[in-house]
Amino acid sequence: MSATTFKLNMSMMYVMHDALRRELERIARITARADDDPARVLRTAVGWEMFKSYLHAHHTAEDETLWPVMAEILPGRPADLALLEALEAEHATIDPLLNAIDDALADRERGPERLGGLVDALDTGLRGHLAHEETDGLPLMDDILTEEQWARLGRTQAAKIGADARRYLPWLLDDLEPQRAATVLAGLPEKFSAAYRDEWLPAYFDLDLWRTAA
Repeated sequence: MSATTFKLNMSMMYVMHDALRRELERIARITARADDDPARVLRTAVGWEMFKSYLHAHHTAEDETLWPVMAEILPGRPADLALLEALEAEHATIDPLLNAIDDALADRERGPERLGGLVDALDTGLRGHLAHEETDGLPLMDDILTEEQWARLGRTQAAKIGADARRYLPWLLDDLEPQRAATVLAGLPEKFSAAYRDEWLPAYFDLDLWRTAA
């Protein structure tokens, strides 16, 4: 089932997933660098903190608004319950990997030798989860959830991001195809799309998310 055939509007889910994949690529490139200290770059990068924060907001919003509702709907459907449990289990593997990477970044002696393997595990685990959710999870959600139940996910994630929306929106749309970015912006109140264009986007570029701190 493609994104265009869902009865629910899941376009923002795909935009978020693509933003996470984009950042995984950037993190992998940094840790593969030989011309600088990858651990120092990642340790001091604004982009690493933003990636963790927005991933956490996204996953905890799903944990709170999707999984409990789906569990109530799915008794008597063992295969679908097994899928739900698998998606929840995949979530549970991500935070320990992020914490392990942070521990490696803080360990100046032995951390660098562990960093590459941990980043590879994060890349494999998160990409696998995103693909699993898109291939199997989203069609199930589309089948059983109401529009209001689905909309709660977006509201909950927005509440978790809160005032950081001025950084989150440019981050979300960074390097996104212009037509998809325009569609996202068209769905926002004019004051937000104007703020994005005139204030938030220039400030985001000034952050230089993955620069090497002095």
